[in-house]
Amino acid sequence: MAQLYYKYSTMNAGKSIELIKVAYNYEERNKRVLCLTPAIDHRNGVGVISSRVGLERHALSIDEDDNILEIFLREHKKHPISCVLVDECQFLTKHHIEELAEIVDSCNVPVMAYGLKNDFRNELFEGSYYLLVYADKIEEIKTICWCGRKATMVARVVDGKITKEGKQVVVGGMAALASNAVHTGDTARATGCAKSYRKQGESP
Repeated sequence: MAQLYYKYSTMNAGKSIELIKVAYNYEERNKRVLCLTPAIDHRNGVGVISSRVGLERHALSIDEDDNILEIFLREHKKHPISCVLVDECQFLTKHHIEELAEIVDSCNVPVMAYGLKNDFRNELFEGSYYLLVYADKIEEIKTICWCGRKATMVARVVDGKITKEGKQVVVGGMAALASNAVHTGDTARATGCAKSYRKQGESP
């Protein structure tokens, strides 16, 4: 039986490269995959899934009002789809997640959604919340904080300091606190453990 998978992590943990790897494995066996990415994430161009190691692949861009089930059925009719892969799933809405669940339940096609869980304020994204509700399997992709502990938090860095205020979505801006790569006037993001987050990003 097909299942809805939610694979989450902080940033820079290899979510996109794992998605690209899964897509390659399916296609190597002559099975079609449908790759999706929210239109709001246009850091590397609309409809592009890109890993930080340089691998990219094309994906269908999903707007807020798009119906993913209808898109799937349209594409599935052209040529059968064996798996649906979603990048940056935290930016999806409640109805998008319900549509992904319907693909699994009604069409018996597995869906694997990759993305963040919590934002820089340590609150869930809408897509993350409903994936935690609807997913059949939830898996954490692990990475480490600059202090060596497991990273679980996403921090927004402004002028070299962690801030917990501002809009939830600011696309792009990855920077490593440990290397002091944040310059005055920049807004960046970094990953860390809960202890480092509570200490406002101080180095151990």
